[in-house]
Amino acid sequence: MTTLLISDLHLHPAAPEITEGFLAWLERNTQTPVTLYILGDFFDAWIGDDLMALGDQDPTGHAALANMVASRLRGASERGCRIYLMHGNRDFLLGEQFAAAAGAELLPESCVIELAGQPVLLMHGDSLCTRDEAYMAFRAQARNPEWQAGVLALPIPERLALAQRMREQSGEANSNKAEDIMDVTPDEVIRVMQDHQVTTLIHGHTHRPAVHELSLADDQGKRVVLGDWSREHGWEIRADANQFELRKFSFTELSD
Repeated sequence: MTTLLISDLHLHPAAPEITEGFLAWLERNTQTPVTLYILGDFFDAWIGDDLMALGDQDPTGHAALANMVASRLRGASERGCRIYLMHGNRDFLLGEQFAAAAGAELLPESCVIELAGQPVLLMHGDSLCTRDEAYMAFRAQARNPEWQAGVLALPIPERLALAQRMREQSGEANSNKAEDIMDVTPDEVIRVMQDHQVTTLIHGHTHRPAVHELSLADDQGKRVVLGDWSREHGWEIRADANQFELRKFSFTELSD
């Protein structure tokens, strides 16, 4: 069975081209059973699964987007595809209600799977950016169950406003940070790979797609970074029983 991995689509009502590109990609690639891993930041923001109940009554379009995407994923699941979702730094409130609607399973923040005959560690990647101390402090707060419960208790309009403020503050803060601070910390990469006893790590988050060769304590390793999707193209890793490949593709390819 083919395995596909994607990350950092940042689906948002204001970027319909990305949603259309994803749905075309999903339709093309799930007519026969595949295993799909979505490694975080699937949505540009997620304020709670209860938003989905608003449907077309949500004037922001977030509910309609969530329901449409869940429905299309559910269709792929019913065709025999296995779908797994991982939280990112933007959609860490994604919950079991959405997963059930999508016919998907939520993953922990790191997990080891077998890919092309070898154990591979999957992560979103934000926890590897330990030099960004301000973000790591926010991450610790945002992953706290009590903090999440407090946010989810707010009325939906307040949560939408909070998500917007957080996006704006994040963009402003990142514009003032050195580029290397926002990338992964090499020592942390080595540490987590050795802790999980793997020689290959796949993650997203940094929006810096590449394949990095690494020197581990007793072996050579590899870090593969998925890219973020734009209005014109996406990134995927496609694996079979013997190998896997990081690939950029244009949305125009999907209509050929």
